[in-house]
Amino acid sequence: MIQGIINLIEAACAFLWGDLITLPLPGGGTLGISLLVMLLIPTGIYFTIRTRVLPIRLFRDEVDTVLKQTHHRDGLSSFQSLMISTATRVGMGNLVGVVAAVSAGGAGAVFWMWISALLGSSTAFVEATLAQLHQTKDPLYGGYRGGPAYYIHDYFEKKKGHPIRYSVVAFLFALSGLICWCGISQVISNSVTSSFQNAFGIPPLYTTIVLVLFSAIIVLRKNLTVPVLDIIVPFMATCYFGITVALILINITAIPDVLSRIFSEAFGFQQVAAGGFGAVLMTGVKRGLFSNEAGSGSAPCAAATVRVQHPAQMGLVQSLGVFIDTIVICSCTAFILLLAPHSVTDGKVGMELLQSAVNYHLGEFGTIFIAMILFLFCFSTFIGILFYARSNVAYIFGDSWTWQTVYKIIALAMLFIGGLAAYTFVWDLGDVGVGLMTIFNIFMLYPLAGEALDALKDYEASKVK
Repeated sequence: MIQGIINLIEAACAFLWGDLITLPLPGGGTLGISLLVMLLIPTGIYFTIRTRVLPIRLFRDEVDTVLKQTHHRDGLSSFQSLMISTATRVGMGNLVGVVAAVSAGGAGAVFWMWISALLGSSTAFVEATLAQLHQTKDPLYGGYRGGPAYYIHDYFEKKKGHPIRYSVVAFLFALSGLICWCGISQVISNSVTSSFQNAFGIPPLYTTIVLVLFSAIIVLRKNLTVPVLDIIVPFMATCYFGITVALILINITAIPDVLSRIFSEAFGFQQVAAGGFGAVLMTGVKRGLFSNEAGSGSAPCAAATVRVQHPAQMGLVQSLGVFIDTIVICSCTAFILLLAPHSVTDGKVGMELLQSAVNYHLGEFGTIFIAMILFLFCFSTFIGILFYARSNVAYIFGDSWTWQTVYKIIALAMLFIGGLAAYTFVWDLGDVGVGLMTIFNIFMLYPLAGEALDALKDYEASKVK
């Protein structure tokens, strides 16, 4: 029975994330395309066109909205929403995931990560604006809540013409989110304990206990998550970005060569002739999509908690979040790798590759630095996803402190278990959860997108006046 469930989870994961179709390429290579890529890329292109390349056209507005938006007494500020969504976007994928992308796809994969971020930013705008338009009062935590479960529910309620307790699609989205975030909890703790064991020789049990205790203190308190993330996220992002800028300045003469590699390998005839273009393209695209989460429906759960002057402003904030995650943080990891000589990185993969590159740049401090950054990335992700979970738990179980607490305890238990052992089927369960979230969310964005696009037109018209 149990083995059958595990097999089912693995099969579902392979169906969602594995190559659903394979296209032949010149040079004898192939281009494998997964179901999620088939959904997310066309959606990103569609919304990029419909918003008239919003991420570039309104980039200044995105920054201004974060800097100028003040705290509203009935909800969070734009900056706080950005910190929560950035906490969950910026995780171990920005380290290990980028390493895997560069290892498999070479420097050219970085370019396709950038392209996926550009497309994902437009999708992030639409879903975050919808979250604002369909936000509702939160009687438990105060302020507001919402997300895909709520705008999907409102859509079907309007179609039926009368109040409904549940929408099936909204319910399935909320359930998929809760499953996904429990699975991610295991991945988070296992990554942290492994890095601390490698860097400091600390047994996983001790690291796990400290991680779970710190997390419990924060997530079991009513309103401690946001103040903590307000401190951690800017600190960790600034440290990582600052170190990378310093390394770039030290190696400034090598930057033209690195950029040349990124662009030449992204389109290079050598990659096409060798049959490796498919790996370069899809590795970069998959990593970018997985990292920035645009379209998965996670970040709208934070976007709905804010009270802004205009709904489109929150869409702009979350669009900026995709830029920070992929263009800034993921690029930091890529440049750290690509600035290291081949003699240091050849033949290495995963964390070993990253640690070797960082050690080359920073010496013995490099191992400590990566371990601490990974801890902060993962720790902030965990408390961020439990903030997201509030709205989904409320949608399924109603306004109940009991169920809110039960879910947090389950997630903490998964965090503890994951720190001691890696259960791959649980990791697959997390991937299945985010895959299903994406499917339910993406299919509902199309009929609902008109509301977000109308909000964008109204926002731009109000700027002219």
